[in-house]
Amino acid sequence: MTAATGLSGAGVGIEIDDIQSGALRPRPVPYEGEFNFLRVDDRHAGRALLRRLIPTIGGGLAGPDPSRDAWVAVAFTYQGLRALGVPQESLDSFSRPFREGMAARADQIGDVGESAPANWEPPFGTGEVHIAVSALSTDAARLAKALERARVAFHETPGVELIWQQEVRQLPTGRTTFGFRDGISHPNIEGLGLPGSNPREAPIKAGEFILGYPCETGGLPPMPSPDVLGRNGTYVAVRKIHTKAAAWRRYLRANTSGAEDEALLAAKMVGRWPSGAPLTLTPEHDDPELAADPHRNNDFLYRENDEQGLRCPAGAHIRRVNPRDAAIIGDARMHRLIRRGTTYGPPLPEGVLEDDGADRGLVGVFIGAHLERQFEFIKAEWVNDGNFIGYPGEQDPVAGHHNGTGSVTIPEKPVRRRLRNLPSFVATRGGEYCFLPGLRALRWIAELQD
Repeated sequence: MTAATGLSGAGVGIEIDDIQSGALRPRPVPYEGEFNFLRVDDRHAGRALLRRLIPTIGGGLAGPDPSRDAWVAVAFTYQGLRALGVPQESLDSFSRPFREGMAARADQIGDVGESAPANWEPPFGTGEVHIAVSALSTDAARLAKALERARVAFHETPGVELIWQQEVRQLPTGRTTFGFRDGISHPNIEGLGLPGSNPREAPIKAGEFILGYPCETGGLPPMPSPDVLGRNGTYVAVRKIHTKAAAWRRYLRANTSGAEDEALLAAKMVGRWPSGAPLTLTPEHDDPELAADPHRNNDFLYRENDEQGLRCPAGAHIRRVNPRDAAIIGDARMHRLIRRGTTYGPPLPEGVLEDDGADRGLVGVFIGAHLERQFEFIKAEWVNDGNFIGYPGEQDPVAGHHNGTGSVTIPEKPVRRRLRNLPSFVATRGGEYCFLPGLRALRWIAELQD
């Protein structure tokens, strides 16, 4: 493999250096980050902004020391590409979910009730989000340096307006607002030279994640045209999710007999202990040493280690969103995603059981070449229903929309346990479907002529 091109197992050359680095590299640990949404009021100004941003956007994989790296990524909504003057013929060639936008497909992906677009934080779902600029780094100083030129471009380009900004950072505990370590898993993508987090996972075709290459079906995924626009790009679902940490704690407290029982129930709902140690490998107690070992904390399969779900329930959060080799309806490899969760807001103080009114949660980024059979399928079938694991009507215990009426089955011997009257522990504050182009495509958009 050269610096510019990797070879897949089938000999397909992957133009790694043309792929925005934000698409491929795992999230740094620790991390500081920022998401910015821009509205383009003048297409010429929007293209001028892109020309100023392109030098800040890197391609390819991390350098020799990825822990000291920082990068900026730029993506566009359908309305954003239209605002920049992308020809209608090209706009029509994008996937239907992308063209319609996340808000229009809310019912299909379970954004209902308090999570419905009518309750979203502006400017999500308004059509005014045109460009999404994200940056991640290992510390605030490197983040500021990575964003310096971008911020100047935002504020010195008339006709482009910064309309939303969200800072994200790893909490001092290294965990989410629910108290669990996040960002542990990364798929093994064929031909990239970037090892997956699970040593037992066979490489997944690059076309599941990057356009222009064969996917798991053996064919090429539908790609926007012309070729220069679609190739080496990917789709991104961006979500702002509010987490109800106090409700989570109250439910655990009300349904357990003590601290140890409470910790075990939380782990059964998530599928891992707070440290990140998987229940499949350590079902009785947390094991921080195992969790800290990247060669061990993902080294498991469900059929081999826990086919009946007596360790990690089939309905647990991590087993639902990545069933691995578990016996399910369908093929899990067809629905893999690159997932990145970044935390925003302050942690709820330790021991507090009442909501303090603070906005806290995560900004989730879900990357894949097929919005419909990856992100949307996972949300509709794996998170919001239980048919695929034999529990019809049961939703993800952590990410499902329960509204006080949810139920979850936890296999146990001699008698299974049934959790009832689950409230919703998360609420969608907004979301957008974006297209993350390759670097050549960025230059093509920036140089468009009327």
